[in-house]
Amino acid sequence: MNTEIWIALGILAAAILLFITEWLRVDVVAIGVMVALMLTGLLTPQEALSGFSNPAVLTIAALFIIGGAIMQTGLARAIGGRLLLIAGSGTLRLTFIIMGTVALLSAFISDSGTVAVLLPAVTSMALSTGISSSKLLIPLSYGALLGGATTLIGTPPNILVSDLLHESGYTPFSFFDYTPIGLIILSAGVVYMLLVGRRLLPDHKLSQVIQKVHTPEELIELYKLPDNLFRLRVRRGSTLINKSLAASRISREFELIILRILRPKLNSIGIQDVGETFSTNPKDYENISPDPELVFNVGDIVIIQGDAGDMSHAAAIFNLGVLPAEFEDAFSMVTNEIGIAEILLPPRSALVGKTIVEIRFGSRYNLTVLSINRPDTAGTLPLKETALRFGDTLLVQGAWKNILKLRDKRRDFVVMGEPEQMLSSPARKKAPLALGIMGILMILLITNVIPIVTASLLAAFALILTGCLTIDEAYEAVDWRSIVLIAGMLPMSIALEKTGIIEIVAEGMTVSLGEMGPVALMGGLFLLTSVLTQVLSNTATTVLIAPIGMAAASNLGIQPQAFLMAVSIAASMAFATPVASPVNTLVMGTGSYRFSDYIKAGAPLILIALIISLITLPYLWPFNG
Repeated sequence: MNTEIWIALGILAAAILLFITEWLRVDVVAIGVMVALMLTGLLTPQEALSGFSNPAVLTIAALFIIGGAIMQTGLARAIGGRLLLIAGSGTLRLTFIIMGTVALLSAFISDSGTVAVLLPAVTSMALSTGISSSKLLIPLSYGALLGGATTLIGTPPNILVSDLLHESGYTPFSFFDYTPIGLIILSAGVVYMLLVGRRLLPDHKLSQVIQKVHTPEELIELYKLPDNLFRLRVRRGSTLINKSLAASRISREFELIILRILRPKLNSIGIQDVGETFSTNPKDYENISPDPELVFNVGDIVIIQGDAGDMSHAAAIFNLGVLPAEFEDAFSMVTNEIGIAEILLPPRSALVGKTIVEIRFGSRYNLTVLSINRPDTAGTLPLKETALRFGDTLLVQGAWKNILKLRDKRRDFVVMGEPEQMLSSPARKKAPLALGIMGILMILLITNVIPIVTASLLAAFALILTGCLTIDEAYEAVDWRSIVLIAGMLPMSIALEKTGIIEIVAEGMTVSLGEMGPVALMGGLFLLTSVLTQVLSNTATTVLIAPIGMAAASNLGIQPQAFLMAVSIAASMAFATPVASPVNTLVMGTGSYRFSDYIKAGAPLILIALIISLITLPYLWPFNG
């Protein structure tokens, strides 16, 4: 082998090692791959950066925006909620409805988004029926993965292999080309989970106590927030006057959490009434959310949470008047703009082992931690000194939009409840419009009137123009880590092809398996893909293996569609490890699963998908055309 081959293999090996160990984020690794390919001269800058202009990458980005609009308008939750209403109370029926519902949604929007939407509802159903959530949440994640394999836009690997077909001069897969094999595997997967898989899942009764989902009002009473709330009034001689909240250091020095500020409204002649006698009527005050740049005024009433001793000390230092807290003070923390929610730390959260101070939680996430709840631990844990553990529940307060942003950090948090229901977003009224645009998109994709990238970008553009989501929300809806990962790894496949590595591997597989026939070779591709996708992302695996499948088909002189379909399906069979897919990680903490639970339940399902693919694909996509 020449030097270029060894260099390419070295870059690939380093990337796989970093993907598996997660010493660096996957998008950082992808960028490193691009840079390495340019520095070593294996690719020109144009070739190394070509992934960012690849139609498949742009299509996936547009689909993220479309999925974001479906979430933002509440359309996904409405559809999922209506279907789950008929689930009943039996384990078999619940499992069937949950897997069917999540599969239906994940066929059109991202797997992770679908599971995030349905996770609180499924957890609540488990609690209300007395069924352990650990019996239902792996079926939820598996159903999402199976559903993604039923349509062209269900998961990125489907789009990537279709684009590879187009680039190689073949007709790309259409929208429903995946549906026959996808529905067969989905049906088999549901039957397997109903008859066998659910018996292999643990029965963690404790998780139901930990994961109970409460409304904001229930959280206020559960955490006894009215008991440690106080009111401090800014007097005329207070040293806080004309100081910003950040400059006052009242929160940092006295461990007090400022929840709300009540500011006297202007009177009929345009000035504030801030005498020593003041109104007790809430209508005479403006309710202001705390902001680091907010400047204190005379007459402000500051609602705080904290220790009574710390409150008294701060009042003396800053010359503040102490007023009795009102029972309504706690409930004023919940509005259409701000509120409280519980967030759970999954086992691989970056917060585990660190304190709130070390993380700089407030400045990083623009949220305030009000309390830390730990299973089997009674009493209140000190906020600043407590090192966080897996299973800890944080009660956070802040803007609903910031609470919702934590859902994008699925490795670090599981947001309990339904905070998006509190948002007074105008997009909520545009669910029918979003549904109409989705319907038009489906028609364009099914009829293949225009390319998928054009149809997807058109739908995303229409959703933004019609106000189903704003342009800022569109940027937030895109999983940029995935986009950079795909765009960064596509050039790796170019390098593998230029150096001849793909042809070498394809020839090796052809020699070793091809003599037994194309079905055996397809099985080898399926197994290789499914093994790699348990430790790598399904997109990275597809980028690496799909060109090998294309070359192997060429060596045998057969049509490549069945091989590429097998690769894309295998890439979605990420059942055997909690890190194989974000949806597996998302349910791991909530269901209190162990690594071995995924192997026991997932490995047989991968074998079932392999057998079905080997039997079915040659008939759906004959090797000889």
